[in-house]
Amino acid sequence: ARTRAPSDKPRMAISLQNRQRKVPVETVRLKKVGRATLRALGRPTADCSVVLVDDAGIAALNRAYRGAVGPTDVLAFPMSEGPFSEITPDYLGDVVISAETALRQAGGDVTVECAHLLVHGILHLLGYDHGTPRQRRCMWKRQSEILAACGIAAPRGGTTPPRVR
Repeated sequence: ARTRAPSDKPRMAISLQNRQRKVPVETVRLKKVGRATLRALGRPTADCSVVLVDDAGIAALNRAYRGAVGPTDVLAFPMSEGPFSEITPDYLGDVVISAETALRQAGGDVTVECAHLLVHGILHLLGYDHGTPRQRRCMWKRQSEILAACGIAAPRGGTTPPRVR
């Protein structure tokens, strides 16, 4: 085995924590999708955190950070924004996914729905948005391309976006 020099950057890291126990999710598969997403977006050495929570957990975050009541499917917290963005430029931020909401939306495999939400959240970490029709088309196209490269069909036929905040 080769010894890594101190200047060598290890492969990108997807730190995934499953803080809920209500919905079984294949976390190894989800981490692979996260790594593939970072490679596809030209950020192969970037890091990000993914946290799976229940509806109560995401509802608390939704209220605290967006002032919205109730659960949502995914929240993205980019580190490129705010006073500490320059400290660790390869740390993109955090994606928080409600496994319970993903299960309701899944229509099948909850891990696939979580993968959709993860790709969408990582796109938000890198500055993609869907506030205008043009932004929406661009983001959905990129999301569909990444999911296809992972062997996953585009969400709901590629026409209806997840409700990401």
